[in-house]
Amino acid sequence: MGKNSATYKFALAASLIELSAGGADFISLEELAVPFSRNLREHLKHSGKQSTRNDIPSLIEACNQSNNGEIDEQSLIETTVKLGFNNVIDAFHVIGRKGDTNEGNTPLRFFHDDRKSRGGITLTDDFFYLAEGNQFASLPHEVQARWNLVETAWELGIASNVIDIEYDLDGGLLYILRKDTARTDVTSCRDALNGYQKGRCFYCFIDISVESGSDSLAQVDHFLPHILKRVRQITNLDGVWNLVLACRNCNSRKSDTPPKVEFLTRLNTRNNYLISSRHPLRETLINQTGDTRARRHSFLNKSYQSAVATRISTWGPIEEFGTTFSVNPET
Repeated sequence: MGKNSATYKFALAASLIELSAGGADFISLEELAVPFSRNLREHLKHSGKQSTRNDIPSLIEACNQSNNGEIDEQSLIETTVKLGFNNVIDAFHVIGRKGDTNEGNTPLRFFHDDRKSRGGITLTDDFFYLAEGNQFASLPHEVQARWNLVETAWELGIASNVIDIEYDLDGGLLYILRKDTARTDVTSCRDALNGYQKGRCFYCFIDISVESGSDSLAQVDHFLPHILKRVRQITNLDGVWNLVLACRNCNSRKSDTPPKVEFLTRLNTRNNYLISSRHPLRETLINQTGDTRARRHSFLNKSYQSAVATRISTWGPIEEFGTTFSVNPET
């Protein structure tokens, strides 16, 4: 979130999640440099494009040298402390871009910058409150999913305004079609979408998880049923715009029936929420549904009317547990 030219925010997020297990509120730059550099090194092994700059940043070069056995671990840590945190600590809480409606800083801060006074950062009560929540276990998966989406687009040289992410129904993966018509698998659909439903079932709001083997593992559901592909009246039913995460119970009960009309507003809210956040799937959603709120609203309405006319009946959960999506008239 924000105008990013490198993947350092992802590396920092993954590092903070990892270090939270220690329980300490103060983290020195030397301690932070260990997981930070390791995360960058691991991603560089499968994607060399971790920055949009034409030249290779010095820290990225040091990580590459470490992967090649050209420098030792201590040298990499020292380089990371010196070069790795110059901008990312200041920028981590910045969201939006200049001119965006959500331009500014996050309302909550997860750490304070104490580099000058103590040589590190101090985790806040809000960070530990987050760490105690049900969704904290899903955050590492979400961080990796968004990181994979960004680096894949950069690696393939796909401009942000033409990137289009597709969904593989059988494998549950999001993928990008390359210029040579081959495909590159990117990440799990569950991991990419979970944060934008706040870890809740789209329909009943019960807690869901993206951890394999979990009893509450989320299922990827086609909001407008996948079976409608047979009539070919709705564009791209496998598009991200039509994919939501549901609990096992709702997904099985809904089956091949479109949801009740009130859930269409919820889908529109979710899609606009994702677009306004500058998520890596932003351009895909715009390409699939429209470049303005009005056009997206019209696209969803037309698609829904076509689905209801074909399937006749609609479905809704027996009970909803709280609320997740606030409804704004502008959405």
